[in-house]
Amino acid sequence: MNPMRELHGLRADALPEDVLTSTQPLLLRGMVAHWPITQAALQPGLQGGRAAADYLRGFGAESAVGVLLGQPEIGGRFFYNDTLTGLNFRREGGRLGRVLDALMQLAAVPPGSPPPPALYVGSTSVDTCLPGFRAANDLSDPAFQARDPLVSIWLGNRTRIAAHFDLPDNIACVVAGRRRFTLFPPEAVGDLYVGPLDLTPAGQAISLVDMAAPDFERHPRFANALAVAQVAEMGPGDAIFIPSLWWHQVEALEPFNVLVNYWWRQSPEQMDSPMATLLHALLTLRELPPAQREAWRALFNHYVFDATADTAAHIPPHARSVLAPMDATGAQALRQQLIKRLTR
Repeated sequence: MNPMRELHGLRADALPEDVLTSTQPLLLRGMVAHWPITQAALQPGLQGGRAAADYLRGFGAESAVGVLLGQPEIGGRFFYNDTLTGLNFRREGGRLGRVLDALMQLAAVPPGSPPPPALYVGSTSVDTCLPGFRAANDLSDPAFQARDPLVSIWLGNRTRIAAHFDLPDNIACVVAGRRRFTLFPPEAVGDLYVGPLDLTPAGQAISLVDMAAPDFERHPRFANALAVAQVAEMGPGDAIFIPSLWWHQVEALEPFNVLVNYWWRQSPEQMDSPMATLLHALLTLRELPPAQREAWRALFNHYVFDATADTAAHIPPHARSVLAPMDATGAQALRQQLIKRLTR
């Protein structure tokens, strides 16, 4: 694995454009160290965790959150059951204050005690769960805020989230505890042994490799993925930029961990998720004879991957229809065509 490129001295109110549009991961050391929640968490030992938890309670102790609960034997790894027919954890609802109380109780268990259960609150809207939190804890750069990012909070004890990718670009800020991010480029997909596309722990397909104990006899190509992996270990105040479609495994390394992240897309608002195209391609293309698949590859290259202004230049502008530059009206018309085809 390779160390990630680090940047120092960046300000949350003045994010450089080349950071926000980077095609490579970036470790942004200390960028949110000034946030009040980070300052609370920087107190020594468990005192920092308690201070950060108390800080969060001040904004949303009664807020409803979704909680993932795993038995001690999963070792914090939220994953599938042994037969890949279900998951190895259960979902419950709760109040943020009670979840924080439970995390503090688990964190206070003396060393040498039996392993605790895994407790994890995944992506939860900050504006809904913690109203007022962003007034003092935010990436406040006006140009960045104009991208209208989705801001979420994540918290839990020692947990492991398998390598997966997200469609949006992502800045993830560690504000309490420590986390290790291991990133793989999109082209490493064939070496990650990705699981089912439809049954997933949280909506995204995940790698089936246990990075804590990889089985190279079962997953030999994973060695190739590790050769191109980038790793970053982060403490309170550090942030990481994860480009769209980069696979990332996330490990929480302390008994109490809090992360705030920002997702945004560098694409027109009317664009749908390309994952819909992938799933439709499985339905329509994968089982074709090889020669036909190659013919469709040529069509996709011509109209999508290698398309230029010349692709439809021979057609009068008024007659280009779906080949014209896509706007919201054109996107809606095309969406209706697809719905008709799918419901025939």
